[in-house]
Amino acid sequence: MTTGAATPALAAVQRAGVGHRVHRYVHDPSRSGYGDEAVDALGVDPARVCKTLIVAADALLAVAVVPVAAQLDLKRFAGCVDAKRAVLAPARDAERATGYVLGAISPIGQKRSLPTVVDHSVAALDSVFASGGRRGLEIELAMEDLVRLTGARIAPIARGAG
Repeated sequence: MTTGAATPALAAVQRAGVGHRVHRYVHDPSRSGYGDEAVDALGVDPARVCKTLIVAADALLAVAVVPVAAQLDLKRFAGCVDAKRAVLAPARDAERATGYVLGAISPIGQKRSLPTVVDHSVAALDSVFASGGRRGLEIELAMEDLVRLTGARIAPIARGAG
């Protein structure tokens, strides 16, 4: 565990008393693949590093958590949140709803509690890496803690995920 939370995500994890590890690396501003950058910098299996995507599903914003190496299946995601259609939310909407900047959106400690769905491919993992709420900051925690902290449901929402 760490002390002195630097982001809302870290504060939420600490407040909940959840066991975790904080991983920091120097973010390269010339890179746009934030998840791939985390995988490279930390030297971990891409199946364990999750990306957080904010989705506009009909009139609702929701969160999709999928492995970095996978793609979100928007049609499946829409079905999981009882929407007819889903698209990635505009960056401005995602940042406003979560309180995080693009490339550092954490599924944990968001400004507004949004419905969250985690891809089933990570459900069997002991631990996963999620954004810590700042570029270059990842939180490693048990999968069940991620689900509990976000109120997520688990469903098959990704393509190309192991």
